[in-house]
Amino acid sequence: MLEQWIHDWGYAAVAVGAFAEGETVLLAAGYAAHRGLLNWGLVVLVAALAATLGDQFFYWIGRLWGARLLARFPRLAAQFPRVESLLRRYPHWAIIGVRFLYGLRIAGPIIIGTAGVTPGRFALFNAVGALIWAPLFAGLGWVFGQALSVLSGQVQRVEIGLLLLLALVFVVWWLVARRRGRRGQAPR
Repeated sequence: MLEQWIHDWGYAAVAVGAFAEGETVLLAAGYAAHRGLLNWGLVVLVAALAATLGDQFFYWIGRLWGARLLARFPRLAAQFPRVESLLRRYPHWAIIGVRFLYGLRIAGPIIIGTAGVTPGRFALFNAVGALIWAPLFAGLGWVFGQALSVLSGQVQRVEIGLLLLLALVFVVWWLVARRRGRRGQAPR
């Protein structure tokens, strides 16, 4: 049933997840692609497009209503100096990198829009950031799936040995505990 849901709705879930935060959804989609439930290239394409559109959406919110949002949400305003400082020091890298900074995935584009970055510059470097981010996180999900497959295969090969070892440890523990118990008893 889960596989059918992934088949039917997997790409839509990737799009919705990547539009907002997306890392967890993209890691899961990369894993599903490893399992053959989704196409990895299509996962990356959908995620990159949705992430670009999502950040553009939040950028325009900041560009149009940023000052009011900063006044209304002090936690968002608290992030403004950090992002503005990054924009001054590393203007292009800040736009690319903000999607990788935990807690700034949505706030970052809003603040960048508020800071007055031009729409064309933001669109270009936002797309570059999405083209780095999407294959990176989908790839991490794929690698996790590969590692899990290898580990699972190794565990299956040695699980009988591990069970026997566990049984042996339990028997030795039981014998030692029993022997200690006899020493502590008074002679009759």
